[in-house]
Amino acid sequence: MQQFSVVAVLTQPDRPAGRGMRLTASPVKQLALARSLPLLQPASLKSADVQQELANYTADVMVVAAYGLILPSALLQLPRYGCLNIHASLLPRWRGAAPIQRAILAGDDKTGITIMQMDAGLDTGGMLLKKACSITAHDTTQTLHDKLATLGAEAIIETLCLLERGQLKPVSQNAAEATYAAKLNKTEALIDWSKNATHIIRAVHAYNPFPIAYTILNGELVKIWQASVRDDVEGETGTLLAIEKNGIIVACGQGALCLEVLQRKNAKALPAAQFIQGFAVHPGDRCTSFL
Repeated sequence: MQQFSVVAVLTQPDRPAGRGMRLTASPVKQLALARSLPLLQPASLKSADVQQELANYTADVMVVAAYGLILPSALLQLPRYGCLNIHASLLPRWRGAAPIQRAILAGDDKTGITIMQMDAGLDTGGMLLKKACSITAHDTTQTLHDKLATLGAEAIIETLCLLERGQLKPVSQNAAEATYAAKLNKTEALIDWSKNATHIIRAVHAYNPFPIAYTILNGELVKIWQASVRDDVEGETGTLLAIEKNGIIVACGQGALCLEVLQRKNAKALPAAQFIQGFAVHPGDRCTSFL
């Protein structure tokens, strides 16, 4: 396999994390330190001093993956091959911050990785290489992310090899086919039980591991980590139809959902059989969208 020299690593500054809100290094920083790689953590890339520091590395290319900061135009033009973004969708579908979640919510049967030549727009640059990936009926954002992370690593190595040999040219995106993957917010993860079971199970999968789909059950917020569709039962929207060994059956607008792993506030996520030992629920109780 072709070897490439990493001359520097950029990641965002350490952020407060955990219950103690202690400053915590990102996994990228931890790996860079473990490999003794030069590390930069600028709060912004707009500073002329930061840009000059990056220019001094005379890098051929800058590879970007979920960096979270806007790259100024001056920086985009700095490396010989520009800045390449490892984007987790098949552009131009799902430009934006949450492409994996939006693909699952939309019921897409496939997604993938696009290695894109970055420009001043939001994921609008020329496409250099694409690799597709199926979305299974059981994929969550976490499982799909992990598959795409492996695929993205393979794709960027292939792209760099082809670029070095002069065998890649960027292909313009068709803006008419573009869709926008808006950033997630916690409020959208509140389940609307009037939707059909297929729609709701997509939400359960898309919001795992963040922010986690939730409902209000007997006046308490309950997160739903795992569920499955039950097409064989119907009932009044949001009503608990049955308490079974492996799940709580809740009626949707069409069909029902079996809630299999649940979590109360300040408690651990538990299989339904354990959850109901500490949280009394009965057939006829209701899931709502208000406390």
